[in-house]
Amino acid sequence: MSFITDLECVSCGRRFFPGELDYTCPDCGPLLGTCKVNYDYDAVQQKLTRANIAARRNYTHWRYMPILPIERPDYIQPLAVGWTPVYPAKKLAEEWDLGALWIKDDGRNPSASLKDRASSIAIVKALEKGAGAVAAASTGNAASSWSAFTALAGLPTYIFVPENAPRAKVAQLLLYGATVIKVKGTYDQAFDLCCQAAEKWGWYNRSTAINPYLGEGKKTAALEICEQLKWNTPDYVFVSVGDGCIYQGMWKGFRDFYRIGLIDKLPKMIGVQASGSAPLVQAWEAGADRCEPLVPHTVADSIAVGVPRDQIKALKAAKESEGKFIAVSDEEILEAISILARRAGVLAEPAGATALAGLRRMANQGSLGANASALVMVTGHGLKDIDGVLKAVEQEPITVLPSLEAVEEGLSET
Repeated sequence: MSFITDLECVSCGRRFFPGELDYTCPDCGPLLGTCKVNYDYDAVQQKLTRANIAARRNYTHWRYMPILPIERPDYIQPLAVGWTPVYPAKKLAEEWDLGALWIKDDGRNPSASLKDRASSIAIVKALEKGAGAVAAASTGNAASSWSAFTALAGLPTYIFVPENAPRAKVAQLLLYGATVIKVKGTYDQAFDLCCQAAEKWGWYNRSTAINPYLGEGKKTAALEICEQLKWNTPDYVFVSVGDGCIYQGMWKGFRDFYRIGLIDKLPKMIGVQASGSAPLVQAWEAGADRCEPLVPHTVADSIAVGVPRDQIKALKAAKESEGKFIAVSDEEILEAISILARRAGVLAEPAGATALAGLRRMANQGSLGANASALVMVTGHGLKDIDGVLKAVEQEPITVLPSLEAVEEGLSET
């Protein structure tokens, strides 16, 4: 049984019954009319207590079912999503003068990115609606995730990606059986084209932000953090940001648990963008309530977004959490990939490492305060964009003949 009550437009406040609306508010439009999901929080509070959560043996994100928008649990697909590890990074915390630092590795999800959290919810909503075919626009991670779940559900899937989407992500799409449409243009152009095609042919559209249920999946990362850190939320949570859906979704997760009394403190949310793709940073610094579009340029393909589709919710989340948006260079992102690998044992794609680059910058600036605690979200595995990851590699392999003498000679030359 779902405790969802309504969908609420974040711009005009108009409310809709769950079955009344699939995507965005018709009055405010696709960009401004994104909707949030509301619940009967009194009823949820009775179902979700620290004790009964601890008693659950389902170590996936479905352990938080009472605060998820699922009407038909029988439509849940058999992939283990969520409950990804949180690692303490004590040496980095000491080096950066932090009281504590944790790294949550969402590259451990089935398709190797956080986007599985959203797709696992969206496939249930698509099946509840009786969808005959589905679609999505993506730089790669959301699409490969969506294709995995729709393959299990047996639904024809149409994926729109920009022409420069990483090979590994496109390979996933094809292996899962999706029809891949490469658009000779940017992610933003692929997004618009996907929405047009979905509307024309009646495909269920998983594309980020316009589908209100995606953030509900992404918020489960925050719910897990609360439980995994024994209900002591960190002072800061760092998240890499493209469209803003993960960022705002995680903030909603913290807010939901705060509202029902499971945590007594909310973190400051720090959204980190690549400097060549930072429309939310520009809007935040200008005090604007929406973004000016730009043409993105960054090594971090997963956050190369010129028109953030969840910008209204994201900017509100930054303000409500007393957080902010910051930008880091591609060089800082590549350095963060190496730091995560060598100091934390986590292999991250460029977008996945961007959050750590932001933490490092703020720590070096002394902006976090003495003895602060922080958590960094790693949103995607490095093998999702191996070409991008290789840009962070400085040394080359030692090539030798098959003899110890050759090995000795090769080592002497390094």
